[in-house]
Amino acid sequence: MLRKIQICLCFCFVSGILYEISLLSSCVFSYLPMAQHYLTPEQVLNLGKSIIFLETTERLEPPPLVSCSVESAARIYQDRPIILFMRGLTNETALDMNTSYAAFSLLSSMKNVFIFPLQMETVFQETPLLQWYNQVVPEQEKNWVHVSSDASRLALIWKYGGIYMDTDVISIRPIPQDSFLAAQKSRFSSNGIFGFPARHKFIWDCMENFVLKYNGNIWGNQGPFLMTRMLKTLCNLTDFQGTEDHSCQNISFLNPQRFYPIPYPAWSRYYQVWDKSPSFNHSYALHLWNFMNRNRKVVVAGSNTLAEKLYKTYCPTTYEDLIQNAKHRDLPGPEDVE
Repeated sequence: MLRKIQICLCFCFVSGILYEISLLSSCVFSYLPMAQHYLTPEQVLNLGKSIIFLETTERLEPPPLVSCSVESAARIYQDRPIILFMRGLTNETALDMNTSYAAFSLLSSMKNVFIFPLQMETVFQETPLLQWYNQVVPEQEKNWVHVSSDASRLALIWKYGGIYMDTDVISIRPIPQDSFLAAQKSRFSSNGIFGFPARHKFIWDCMENFVLKYNGNIWGNQGPFLMTRMLKTLCNLTDFQGTEDHSCQNISFLNPQRFYPIPYPAWSRYYQVWDKSPSFNHSYALHLWNFMNRNRKVVVAGSNTLAEKLYKTYCPTTYEDLIQNAKHRDLPGPEDVE
């Protein structure tokens, strides 16, 4: 009788553990905030199907567009981990990020958002990129912020799988494909958003070509031009008709309407007032072309621009924070009070 009770208790204990693991692996994040800061990047990435963002500058305060990108993904993909890797973070600053930086508090309060230091040498382990990283001299690289981001996104997706997104991409509905590249235009692939399962051969081949054809002086050579030339080795790329997607060897090449309904020459239209806002019914996310934004146009509360409407709809917490900051700036300082 005692033996039966012991077996029963043991079974219940093991079942409880397995149940908790199943919750975690299913990305049910309702209980995670308690331990959010104690999980390692590997533990979160190993859950699978992460949405990955990268910040390869040293800045520690994510601007509103970055915050909006992360928040919109967290809202659209509520059952998946959303990870923001930041080059400027160390393990020490990561522990104190809630109190030191306002945007961290906003993002880390979301149950499925995780913010980690970007440790490139660790990321590049067991990939063709490690030797390149050990030989390159960042201070001598013309486009290091972009090149290091191009390399990091490839390594992370190859190791763990999931979706990579630039920090100027606002998610508006889930992407149904698992293996995909985003067409910026016909016959040309972006690397600003793509998704693959872990250990996919296409990503490994991209990393090998990254090293073989490396030229850091040419902007995009390790990014969209890399993706395009590698896709051309597999597919005979043709022009898109209507809103159709293309497919080649189990890789979906998604129509420009999915992420680039406003092409880069017209990027400033996001910061203009429209008589009638577009529906974006054929889009999964919107790339706001921050690289083109040399004059640093921003979303201004009350401006009624297309970008402001997107913030209101897809990242309302970021938008509310934007309004509060604007109110604080408008308050009179001590020197203005008679």
